[in-house]
Amino acid sequence: MKMPLRNQGIIFLHYSRSSPIFTFSELFSSFSIGPSNQDGKVVAFSDRNNRESMQTPQGGKQEVDSVCGILESGPWGPPLETALSAFNERHQKELVIGVLHRLKDTDLAIKYFRWAERKTDHGHFPEAYNLLLMIIARSKKFDYMEQILEEMSLAGFGPSNNTCIEIVAICVKSQKLREAFDFIQTMRKFKFRPAFLAYTTLIDALSAVQNTDITLTLFHQMQELGYEVNVQLFTTLIRVFAKVGQVDMALSLLDEMKSNNFNVDIVLYNVCIDCFGKAGKVDMAWKFFHEMKVHGLVPDDVTYTSMIGVLCKGNRLDEAVELFEQMDFNRKVPCAYAYNTMIMGYGSAGKFDEAYSLLERQKMKGSIPSVVAYNGILTCLGKKGKLDEALRIFEEMKKDASPNISTYNIIIDMLCRAGKLEDALKIQDAMKEAGLFPNVLTLNIMIDRLCKAQKLDEACAIFKGMDHKVCTPNAYTFCSLIDGLGRCGRVDDAYSLYEQMLEMGWVPNAVVYTSLIRNFFKSGRKEDGHKVYKEMIRQGCPCDLTLLNTYMDCVFKAGETDKGRELFEEIKAQGLTPDVWSYSVLIHGLVKAGFARETYQLFYAMKEQGCVLDTRAYNTVIDGFCKSGKVNKAYQLLDEMKVKGHQPTVVTYGSVIDGLAKIDRLDEAYMLFEEAKSKGVELNVIVYSSLIDGFGKVGRIDEAYLIMEELMQKGLTPNVYTWNCLLDALVKAEEINEALVCFNSMKELNCHPNAFTYSILINGLCRVRKFNKAFVFWQEMQKQGLKPSLITYTTMISGLAKAGNILEATGLFERFKANGGLPDAALYNIMIEGLSIANRAMEAYSLFEETRLKGCNIYTKTCVVLLDALHKADCLEQAAIVGAVLREAAKSQHAVKYL
Repeated sequence: MKMPLRNQGIIFLHYSRSSPIFTFSELFSSFSIGPSNQDGKVVAFSDRNNRESMQTPQGGKQEVDSVCGILESGPWGPPLETALSAFNERHQKELVIGVLHRLKDTDLAIKYFRWAERKTDHGHFPEAYNLLLMIIARSKKFDYMEQILEEMSLAGFGPSNNTCIEIVAICVKSQKLREAFDFIQTMRKFKFRPAFLAYTTLIDALSAVQNTDITLTLFHQMQELGYEVNVQLFTTLIRVFAKVGQVDMALSLLDEMKSNNFNVDIVLYNVCIDCFGKAGKVDMAWKFFHEMKVHGLVPDDVTYTSMIGVLCKGNRLDEAVELFEQMDFNRKVPCAYAYNTMIMGYGSAGKFDEAYSLLERQKMKGSIPSVVAYNGILTCLGKKGKLDEALRIFEEMKKDASPNISTYNIIIDMLCRAGKLEDALKIQDAMKEAGLFPNVLTLNIMIDRLCKAQKLDEACAIFKGMDHKVCTPNAYTFCSLIDGLGRCGRVDDAYSLYEQMLEMGWVPNAVVYTSLIRNFFKSGRKEDGHKVYKEMIRQGCPCDLTLLNTYMDCVFKAGETDKGRELFEEIKAQGLTPDVWSYSVLIHGLVKAGFARETYQLFYAMKEQGCVLDTRAYNTVIDGFCKSGKVNKAYQLLDEMKVKGHQPTVVTYGSVIDGLAKIDRLDEAYMLFEEAKSKGVELNVIVYSSLIDGFGKVGRIDEAYLIMEELMQKGLTPNVYTWNCLLDALVKAEEINEALVCFNSMKELNCHPNAFTYSILINGLCRVRKFNKAFVFWQEMQKQGLKPSLITYTTMISGLAKAGNILEATGLFERFKANGGLPDAALYNIMIEGLSIANRAMEAYSLFEETRLKGCNIYTKTCVVLLDALHKADCLEQAAIVGAVLREAAKSQHAVKYL
């Protein structure tokens, strides 16, 4: 809440806008402008005097104690103000300062500050304002800060240097860096000059969290104010920009420093070598190494060690070895740091014999290898999966160095990764015997590895066995266990752990919420997944791109297309930029939902945004183009993918082959099929099925058979879709006997027919008028618990009716309606004709009336057959109605003919 400005007329008795005493030079002075004297002049006082005044309250201790007692006695109101008025106003300044020194509550301090202001004939002095600023900073109620600074500006004085520095230090200590920056900017807004040390303190803190933009802004402000920036400040900035990979900016700062005639010292060269090297600029690091020697600086141990480490990480081991030998030549006392770095370099390259040789050489020179050197070797052995050798080194190292907690953690990690839990627990016991106790990292390693190995009970046992007084679980502990439980389907246990995390005061991050959302959706509990997302928003946890991409992927897979679109827009609304994964998820989800035609627009939006497509993105877009009929565009992308160095996968080839097969470009599809095989791509059943389906639909049965034979020769097992493609082709070619042979082969290979399989066979048998055989398959289908489609019902009922088995046809028709089926016009007409032919004229007429009520079209042939049956049965009234309908239909057809 912003405080109202007090009466500006009582700030200073002798203040006026035209007064010459409030000059810009004074406002920008490093001194605070002091109180007004009797003649209305302004006297400057030093920070030292200000500090003494602030630290030693001049008001009588008894009076200060009494005022503080009154202030703490109850809520602010008229009785409290009356009690305060009893004190002598001659000591008002000293008393106010003394009381403000004691107060900690911001609201109470401001109310007292305002009350004291009203009781005197002049405004507060700088000391009081500085104290009030300190109270606001310590209580972190920064909303009041701008108002107080504005009043100080109107009064003609600003915060003292000490106050400015102390406020920034308080913010830094409490990680309120944005508030510290805002305070400095507010000071500048009111023409105050922030202290040099306030700037450097905040720059150091921002550099530590790699906030380069604000750091550079503060640096430029210091230059604008005329502060002399030094080598140390340049070093801080160059280090942070190089660390975050902004190499050009780091070099620009370095050039600026040189142009200002600063001498680059060895510390800055070492920083440049280390940071530029870690940013992957190995040649640039080499340049700095040689440049410093040109400028007469002798590389020290830090220089050599940093450069060796850079070369090792850049896979330039030979150069690293040469530099190490240059450093170590004729050196009596070996540099342990350089040896550790070189040993780690050998280990990372898998050259363990050379690493062991260097250990022995270090011993021969009289330097015992430290635990750091051995930990480096063990870490590298762990990355290479050499567990047995690591255990041997672990035992040998005890001759030279005692294993520390990190050593034991490395070994425990390796054993857990190898699934040797019992051995890991033994190492943990040995650790305790050595006087070391597992820390949270040790337990996190074990819990994480056990979760990944799906040994959830063991992981939970370790978590429950943690002594929270000695080793408290941290956010990573909870995150690993929550994710592990969720991935194994124990989502309720995962959520319970999340609630326990909240109870213990831990703030779940986006990783925890991502895990919960993904696993709830994966378990088919999408509503709970949505609730978790809403809870995350309510808890104030900021969304990251990974969370929103995962959530969007989940909702698309759950069939919530509109929600998926909303989440894509939410990414932009959150100030995030959709990446290639975001677009891939969106395109894939829309393609699956039948909106493949939107692929084209989204693809070009992704390109315009500058997204670099990876293999998964290419596959998604190619699939979208194929399913939307843009096969030529998909072909172009396939060629682009190869040019960009992305190897097409089975998914890529499968999408394009399927797209070509569906538009009858089978020769091209087959050529692509052969290309994929020639490049060693392991083709799957889906790709083979696409070709079988394509060849079958155009009647190229022999080629479809050859593809099926090749599939089986490759050791692949045809799935139900593959068999259905072949059966459908045979039925359409009226090769019904061959289709029945295939059906038997299908069952022999333990591939269970589905409803579509039976529908194909029933349709085929009815087409060749083998109705009884078709009905046998119908009954078998029913026994299997498969639900026939409308087409299958129509086919079977029609077949039974045509075969004269009207009793079964009628029973099937009634069962179809009882099960919620909605007969179409074709089915009604078939049943009317069947009943009429079977001399069941009145039943046929009843169905005729039902058909008319349903609004379905009655065919002319059906009316003729029914009319004949009604005449035979002497149902003349009903025959007249049918005849009338028939005449109306004839008139309509005649009218249409002449239109």
